[in-house]
Amino acid sequence: MTKSFFLILLFICGLFSAQQNAYYQQHAKYKMDIDVDAANYTYQGKQSIEYTNNSPDELNVVYFNLFWNAFKPGSMMDQRVQNRGKTGDSRLNVDGVSRLASIPKDQEGAQNIHWIKQNGKLLKYEIQETIMKVYLNESIKPNSSTKFTMEWDANVPMQIRRSGRNNREGIDMTMTQWYPKISEYDYDGWATFDYVGREFHAPFADFDVNIKIDKNYVIGAGGTLENPSDVKGYTSSPTIKADKNNKVNWHWTAKDILDFAWAADPDYTVDSFAVLNGPKVYLVYQKSDKTAAWEESIPYIKKYYQLMNAAFGDYVYPTYSFIQGGDGGMEYGRCTMILGEAKSVQSLCGLMFHEGSHSWFQQMLATNEAMRPWMDEGFTSYAEDYIMYQLFPPTTPEANPFINSINAYIRWTKSGLEEPAVWLGDHHDNGTAYTFATYVKGETFLVELGYIMGEENLQKTMKEYYKQWHLKHPTDRDFIHIAQNISGMDLKWFHHYWINTTKTIDYGITNVQYDATSTTITLTNNGQVPMPIDFGVMLKDKSVINYQIPLNLTRVFKTKDINGTFTSLPYWPWTQKEYTFTIPYSKDQLSVLGIDFSQRMADVNPADNFVEVK
Repeated sequence: MTKSFFLILLFICGLFSAQQNAYYQQHAKYKMDIDVDAANYTYQGKQSIEYTNNSPDELNVVYFNLFWNAFKPGSMMDQRVQNRGKTGDSRLNVDGVSRLASIPKDQEGAQNIHWIKQNGKLLKYEIQETIMKVYLNESIKPNSSTKFTMEWDANVPMQIRRSGRNNREGIDMTMTQWYPKISEYDYDGWATFDYVGREFHAPFADFDVNIKIDKNYVIGAGGTLENPSDVKGYTSSPTIKADKNNKVNWHWTAKDILDFAWAADPDYTVDSFAVLNGPKVYLVYQKSDKTAAWEESIPYIKKYYQLMNAAFGDYVYPTYSFIQGGDGGMEYGRCTMILGEAKSVQSLCGLMFHEGSHSWFQQMLATNEAMRPWMDEGFTSYAEDYIMYQLFPPTTPEANPFINSINAYIRWTKSGLEEPAVWLGDHHDNGTAYTFATYVKGETFLVELGYIMGEENLQKTMKEYYKQWHLKHPTDRDFIHIAQNISGMDLKWFHHYWINTTKTIDYGITNVQYDATSTTITLTNNGQVPMPIDFGVMLKDKSVINYQIPLNLTRVFKTKDINGTFTSLPYWPWTQKEYTFTIPYSKDQLSVLGIDFSQRMADVNPADNFVEVK
């Protein structure tokens, strides 16, 4: 083989490899006609889906999610709850007994498929619990589209988890994950996780939805209402023209969202207001003394969107709806379903701002929640605490907005029940372990990164992450790639330790020797996760000197952070147990010596991190 021919061959192979690994995402366009029998909690459904295969693969099957099939005795969700007993989700069990096991037959969830066609031709399909596998007559070739049509009927289940009829606050219907929903196909293949209680994943899609329902109902939804003057609740004097069955049609549209969710109740009130440089916000709830905090929340919601836009990127959709209708709180496209009753405006805002922040870290930055729930719930929890700290500052000074999460994490590590965050969302053995692995470890992942790379670099990373990946499906590899580019640091080691293991950070001051003009300090690494060390020295005059002990793993070292600039010391090799250094201050000049005055490093035994000099 000649050298020139070999080089050409290498170029062609490289080009082919780049094309095979290039990012792509699928897209769907739904058009639905839904006829609701509100008295019997059922509906008839028709939909067409224009599905575009932007992948390099030829598809011979497609999959749909039929989430409501989980809400019945003997389902996989029921089995999962029974197997986990009291360690599972308390909303799904009472004293370890599954609530699903006792659902009456007429209140079971059901999505009964009548037929499905591709380009007008009937297709064969099989239903595996909450997954429907459809065998195609015509394969969907790369960069081509096909059209599916289908009819089905559904029984709205007893309100157990997120969806269903007659929730505990008296909302008639919470319609979430309620239609046959085409699964996502990406580099990891089809996202065909059985629904047993946790997270979701879907392609970005456009929706055009007509819902016929009794004229006395008001609907709240994650979309744009195209005919507000024809229905109850959205204009002061609507012209309601019911059909012979006493129903009216609600016409909703939405673009580039992951799902379309709605709730319906005859006693809803709709309040709305505009956010400067933000969306029009709708509050859809039952007004009462118990929901008085909803009206009080309006000025905080306005500030919330402005702060989120500045810190994490602009909310791109025209509307957002906070809807009373869930079993706690759950995010969907352009809306959330939450409980309405609140003890205070602060507690309500905490719930609203967590669910609202999923618009960034679930909807616009649409990671696969089933595979990486920590990127969804954890990043959202970070945003929630970041915003709540500013809008509801603590009455007593705290080290940082995330100190409560860090302390909760430290307490949990001592339980012996911690499970790695890398586990699939539905596959944690303990419900509380899932919460800490996903919400708390995901949030502290960002807190620790801010400590390692500096808060300014973290802020730049969050904005660049949004800039590159909003309205796409990023992974943790994509996020780390951006963080490394901005900081110049190698951060793969930290990602591995924090997400793939349950190893912990534990540094301590083990020896201090005072001389006439200097002090020598020895630190020990008693943990399994290596970290750079911010070491603070407070003098008797209350001034603070900041030292940075770099970690050789990062290769590039931090020079400044929230405490100002550092005096840099030689790096600490990650294999080395102890580290000794000398500072040019005598004992009578010193007040306090300490590891991490900012208290961002999640050291599981912080008691030995500080020495008060007496």
